[in-house]
Amino acid sequence: MAPFNFRNNNILHQIYRISRNNVMHYMVRAYRRTHELVIFLVIFFGFFIGLSIPMGLPNMLNTFMNTAYHLLLETVFYIMAITVMTGAISKLFVEFGVVVLLEKMLKPLMKPLYNLPGVASLGAVMTFLSDNPAIITLSKDKTFRQYFKQYQMASLTNFGTSFGMGLVVVAFMTGRGYGSGALVGLAGAFIGSIVTTRMMQYLTLKSYPELDSPMPGNLAEPTTEKIENIDKAQVAQGNLEEEEKKGPFLRTLNAMLDGGKSGVEIGLSIIPGVLIISTIVMMITFNAPADGYTGAAYEGVPVLPWLASKIDFIFQWLFGFDHPELIAFPITALGAVGAAIGLIPAFDTSGLITANAIAVFTAMGMCWSGFLSTHTGMLDSLGYRKLISKAIISHTIGGLIAGISAHWLFVLVSLI
Repeated sequence: MAPFNFRNNNILHQIYRISRNNVMHYMVRAYRRTHELVIFLVIFFGFFIGLSIPMGLPNMLNTFMNTAYHLLLETVFYIMAITVMTGAISKLFVEFGVVVLLEKMLKPLMKPLYNLPGVASLGAVMTFLSDNPAIITLSKDKTFRQYFKQYQMASLTNFGTSFGMGLVVVAFMTGRGYGSGALVGLAGAFIGSIVTTRMMQYLTLKSYPELDSPMPGNLAEPTTEKIENIDKAQVAQGNLEEEEKKGPFLRTLNAMLDGGKSGVEIGLSIIPGVLIISTIVMMITFNAPADGYTGAAYEGVPVLPWLASKIDFIFQWLFGFDHPELIAFPITALGAVGAAIGLIPAFDTSGLITANAIAVFTAMGMCWSGFLSTHTGMLDSLGYRKLISKAIISHTIGGLIAGISAHWLFVLVSLI
């Protein structure tokens, strides 16, 4: 009788290969999970132990909680009040056609500045009045999408993000008494938006030239007459007939209430970012008071300023920062602009704020507007996941250009 040959038995051999592959897969997965666990524990306990050594464990825990509590009462509710009011104003603008007027005024600038169709101006207005995801709502509309080529649609994420929460940021800075600096920062964000949009388009076409084509389903390039007819038809079939039955007073009241509700949603959505991110950033930014650590709010170990002081001359020349602590704002704005503006009151109380810093903060806060936390999801929803790295690189450079432009524009305005 011939000996049993394991390899000649196809069924058993397949079972063996599958089992071996599964075992190897689980071993690799377990190794990665263990590796991540070790790294997480080292970073987590290293952070809190590093703070508790100079501060003392009770003071560190008290400062952590007190800072979050003070941010909630003194900053978050103030920002929420602004978002409610700006939400009401935004809805009024939409209701009575101000947004349409702004869109028509900005439309001629789209092609020469951004290489985008004129309808893209509506995206800038909507994100300025609300937040980054507003551009996704527009881009999902078939009528809106048909005016774009594929590489232009991909760059729409960078374009819209450059103006995210712009009205809230400008209103917040103006409310703190720095209106002129906020306006200069708005101009800086505008320059940064051009850089990030154009750079995104260049990098996209360089790697994927086939994206220089109409969006799928577009049969022909639309004309101006076509879009005007479509807009009129949509308005006629939409809410126009219903709204005509309501008087101006009722429309105004409904618009303000609906806009205020959307402002509450935005205000609630920024609470985790402000409390968590701002608290952590403040604890590695501010120093101990003169009489030592007490566990009060806004105390910490100045790790971030110490690191920034090593290359302080760069930030001084690029952004005009007189204090290394100010670098905390743009770093925080990478993840959440709401958390970044939550740093302003503490900076102002400490005497670190200048009009130039407000200009730079406004420009970088608007242009970046937490893009690291939104770009991935936005591009994924548009179907351009492969372009995420290019979008992040482009927007990082665009935000830096926005801050540099705001600083030197402020210097120029100060000389006039």
